[in-house]
Amino acid sequence: MLELHAVTKHFEGLDGETIRAIDGVSLALAPGELAAIYGPSGSGKSTLLFLAAGITQPDAGSVRFAGRDLSTLSRREHARHRRSVLGFVFQSARLVPGLTAIDNAALKLMAEGASRAEARRRVAPLLERLDVLRRAEHRATQLSRGEAQRVALARALSTDPRLVLADEPTAALDSERGGEVLHLLAEVCRERRAGVLLATHDPAGAEVADCVHRLRDGRLETESAQPARPTAERGRG
Repeated sequence: MLELHAVTKHFEGLDGETIRAIDGVSLALAPGELAAIYGPSGSGKSTLLFLAAGITQPDAGSVRFAGRDLSTLSRREHARHRRSVLGFVFQSARLVPGLTAIDNAALKLMAEGASRAEARRRVAPLLERLDVLRRAEHRATQLSRGEAQRVALARALSTDPRLVLADEPTAALDSERGGEVLHLLAEVCRERRAGVLLATHDPAGAEVADCVHRLRDGRLETESAQPARPTAERGRG
């Protein structure tokens, strides 16, 4: 589904030194598979996700989704790809302060042309699944960090994306809440056969992942796989 082949992305530092953010990375992700990317701050994890999304273009190599090179997409196709095919979860929830939880969750659907009423109807089951439906009419500013991140996850999943990219989604949460969010992300995405690329520092990421990659200085150093486990078992603990 998602294929990165010998992808390279370099930036120029303030002192003129070349920063090798991503340096010849190859990676493949299948439908329903969750891959966790570990690495220290500055190792290139966020850059890798932006490359996978087609938001950032590689200096060399290729990024393909469903067999198509993302660099060949038009601006309109890129926009639709990000709205419909991708679900992006960021470190912070990035909710609109003046909107309610359910309206924040419905934003992607409304951008796709759904009416407000229809979008709210469609995201309600997701909010219930993520245990925040009871907070649906509360404004974003009234939500806890954990609740806000669950709403953000519902928004990312609202268009039934085929690929979910999660950039340190538990960074602002305690270990218990962070583990809950990761298990819910894994559970819902596997049910929907969505591939997930998760950049994280959270040890719980390895518990829910099918494979673990280590990224250091822009390169994937090691990869480990673990036997697939039933969804119910993955959700424990």
